[in-house]
Amino acid sequence: MAWRWCRFAELDIDQLYDLLALRSRVFVLEQGPYLDADGLDRRAWHLQGRDAGGTLQACLRAIEPGARYAEPSIGRVVTAPEVRGTGLGRALMREGLARCAAQWPGQPVRISAQARLERFYAELGFSAEGDAYLEDGIAHLQMVRGRRAAA
Repeated sequence: MAWRWCRFAELDIDQLYDLLALRSRVFVLEQGPYLDADGLDRRAWHLQGRDAGGTLQACLRAIEPGARYAEPSIGRVVTAPEVRGTGLGRALMREGLARCAAQWPGQPVRISAQARLERFYAELGFSAEGDAYLEDGIAHLQMVRGRRAAA
């Protein structure tokens, strides 16, 4: 998998189209209609994973501290349906976490995780905070990775 980490303005028109098309396949068609373009993409860093043929198979976005949460956050985590179960989602998150650590050293990372994926994210070091809530009609949990314990 070839990874590319870039700002929104660095995406060319074809990369942007591929990214939005993949997210629409999963978030709109599979999970029910909601507005994917929420205004945060322009402020985000985007991680794309393309196979040897150049096809986008996975992507996520990372949002700087203060834009959505106090911490940097990862969201819009998606893998193409045909590559699910291959470990690509885990590889995508590990790559995204490494990029966040380099971009914002020493800071915890927050996610708004679908509740059904709590175990997946826990295996990556995230801990749930608070109760489940509905976001876009789907149960979610706030989860944080790397939070330092209070002294």
